[in-house]
Amino acid sequence: MLFNTIRLTFRLIRFGWRRSRRAAESVITRIMFYLNKVAYGSGMKSCGIPVVDINEGCIMTVGTAFSMNNGLNHNRIGRQQPCFFIADLGGTIQIGNRVGMSGTALVCHNAITIGDDVTIGGNTVIYDTDFHSLNSGRRVGFQDNHLARTAPVFIQAHAFIGSHATILKGVTIGERAVIAAGSVVTKNVPPNQIWGGNPAKFLRLLDDPSVHE
Repeated sequence: MLFNTIRLTFRLIRFGWRRSRRAAESVITRIMFYLNKVAYGSGMKSCGIPVVDINEGCIMTVGTAFSMNNGLNHNRIGRQQPCFFIADLGGTIQIGNRVGMSGTALVCHNAITIGDDVTIGGNTVIYDTDFHSLNSGRRVGFQDNHLARTAPVFIQAHAFIGSHATILKGVTIGERAVIAAGSVVTKNVPPNQIWGGNPAKFLRLLDDPSVHE
C-alpha cells in the first residue's frame, strides 16, 4: 500500500513537472524565434528548446501547427539533440504547415524548403552546402564557407524522412516519398518511392503490395 502511494505521488509530480516544463519551453522557443525574426503560424508546439541562429540577410518562415522535439527528454530514440535552425550567407529556410521533426539540423547557406505535412525522424540533418571548398588552399584557416558549393534542397509535401538520415545539397525529395533510416541522400528522389542506403538508392514503389505499415 505504501509503495503504491509513493509510486502514484511520483507519477503525479512527474506529470505536473513535464506539463509545466513544456509550457515554459514553448514560451522560450517563441522568444528565440522572435529575436531571430522567424515568422511562424499558429499552433506551434515545442518540446524542449531548439538552437536558432538566423543571421542578418537570412530568412526563416514556419507554417501552422509546427511540432518539434528537442533534447534528452523528448523522443527518446538515442543520440538526442535539439533541433538546429542555422541560416547564414543569405540562406532562406521555409517550413510548411503541419510539419513535425525531432532533433533535426537544418543548415542553410542557400535555400531549404519543406512542404506541408512532412515528417522528419530523429537526428536527421539537412545541408544545402558543402561547407568547405575541395581546394586545400582555400580550406586553410576554415574561412572558406562562402566559397563552398551550395544548391537548394526541396522536401515536398507528405514526404517521410526516417531517423538519422542525411540530406545533402541540391536534393529534391518528391511528394509522399519515404527515406529509410540512416540513409545518405545525394540525388533527387521521385514521388511515391522508397529509397535507402548510403548513398540512397531506389528500393521499391510506395504502393508496392509487399510494403506493410
